[in-house]
Amino acid sequence: MATMSIGKAWEEAVAFVSRESSLLFPVALLFIALPSVILGEMTPPELTAWAASQPRGALPQIPASYGLAMLLTALLIWFGSLALFALALRPGISVGEALRLSLARLPVLIGTSFVAGGAIALALIVLTLVGMVIAAVSPGLLAPLLGVAMVAVLAFVGVRLVLLNPVVIDGQEGVVASLKRSWGLTKGHFWHLLGLIAVLTLVSLIASSAAQAVFGIMGRLIAGTDGARLIGGVAAAAVSTVVQVYMLVMLSRLYRQASER
Repeated sequence: MATMSIGKAWEEAVAFVSRESSLLFPVALLFIALPSVILGEMTPPELTAWAASQPRGALPQIPASYGLAMLLTALLIWFGSLALFALALRPGISVGEALRLSLARLPVLIGTSFVAGGAIALALIVLTLVGMVIAAVSPGLLAPLLGVAMVAVLAFVGVRLVLLNPVVIDGQEGVVASLKRSWGLTKGHFWHLLGLIAVLTLVSLIASSAAQAVFGIMGRLIAGTDGARLIGGVAAAAVSTVVQVYMLVMLSRLYRQASER
């Protein structure tokens, strides 16, 4: 089993981002931050109200146009992420070359998402069937047990496949082979990777929330409620994207470590 040093990966990521920021951040802002901001502005008010309500009622009907926008946003973010991994894994590659490589490998990443999503759905169906048995014995235990089990399944699969993007962009394998290789590279490193993802996610949430609050107040003073929402959203997306760039470069370094034999 190959070793992984998160400390070494962090040092290399900081040095690389500092050196190549002029390549990384324009790609990240264009293909990750901007689509997120646009999607946020397209979010139906009733869906925003539903997300903010406690407890939540029935999910409001989502317009077909918004569903299509969500799909397009996901594709753009996947495309941008693959391009960033290409820049991080292949020193000297140009942005144009990275984008072309990303476009060529995007169908494989889409295919892996369908296969992995299908496997997760099957696991959740099995959990639901088990939950029905538990409910027959002790109805009060059903909701909490199912909730914990579903979160555990999603977390486990997500962490074990966290190196999928660098595997896809750095190799020539197809869908199934890419999934197997990504799964194998993270063997024995689950807890380290889970801790890393949890810390970076927490940092991203805190930093983006703070940016949204501060710039939202400024936006409200300048342009009222609409200005607060737009300026705060842009600031939050920008800060979150910066954290994601460091995270993606770190994952590329961890992928290189795990790939060495």
